[in-house]
Amino acid sequence: MKKEQVAHCRFSVWYPLFRTVTIRSVILPLPDNVKEYLLDDGTLVVSGREDPPIHAQEGSDDAEEIQVSAPEFPEFTAKVEEAISSLGGSVFPKLNWSAPRDAYWIAMNSSLKCKALSDIFLLFKSSDFITRDLTQPFIHCTDDSPDPSLDYELVLRKWCELIPGAEFRCFVKENKLIGISQRDYTQYYDHISTQCEEICRSIQEFFKKHIQYKFLDEDFVFDVYRDSRGKIWLIDFNPFGEVTDSLLFTWDELISGRNLKGDQSEEEATEQDYPVFRCTNSQVTVQPSPYLSYRLPKDFVDLSTGEDVHKLIDFLKLVRSTEKNSHLSSL
Repeated sequence: MKKEQVAHCRFSVWYPLFRTVTIRSVILPLPDNVKEYLLDDGTLVVSGREDPPIHAQEGSDDAEEIQVSAPEFPEFTAKVEEAISSLGGSVFPKLNWSAPRDAYWIAMNSSLKCKALSDIFLLFKSSDFITRDLTQPFIHCTDDSPDPSLDYELVLRKWCELIPGAEFRCFVKENKLIGISQRDYTQYYDHISTQCEEICRSIQEFFKKHIQYKFLDEDFVFDVYRDSRGKIWLIDFNPFGEVTDSLLFTWDELISGRNLKGDQSEEEATEQDYPVFRCTNSQVTVQPSPYLSYRLPKDFVDLSTGEDVHKLIDFLKLVRSTEKNSHLSSL
């Protein structure tokens, strides 16, 4: 995987080419001071939240008021509010490549649905995926060429209630669709098993009509959504390489072509110039969500969001006491 391939998957690169077959979106340049705020490792205080001042507990030894504040970005905030309004009042946020899917648990609604910049900041500052976009976008690239210059951007997509069982990931090699995987592979969906041939055919037709030979590379991955009417919508593009989750395939299979024809039906599909289609075909194989490993204990969440003021005060007092004891012991 080359750096150029990663650069071609930036949202602002592909969106103008496929605007008519994807979800309506707004792209805003990300100011440098906002990027610095997102990368700040300090206590998570979300800019734009209208929280009351934090006071010490009644009867405590601390008489002073603890002021916790975050930087403000009035011009950027105004642009974001205008964009959210133009998209119907609720959006799905992401950066150049990634969405904060690993941080959904920290939101009040346990969702990536955002109605204000503070919602977006809370997700972004809690996401390893977003941090990777900002710091190591070319980490898995094999070429030694200089990193392409990047202008970071906030992408706001019109919020749509997408059913996980209708999302699919498609793998393209040398401009040929070689594999399709159920996106939410941890769950069993009966309709996918019973309609797999129809789903595969409709995605293949969509690919040939709207995607093939139109993307900037010949090896790439794209995600689609099949709605209740059977219409296919483009969701995203990703690089063809290990930085992208291969789901029910392995990257060795996809790159080498070996073992793609795992059974007779897959072999027949390949011979007919159809992609190999894989889905979770039994409830026995259902697995936990891959994002569970990113979650934190509830007490940590309360501290990071400021939802429990008393826990935050106790934590700050504990830190102060520890530092004081450490100083005394060193004397």
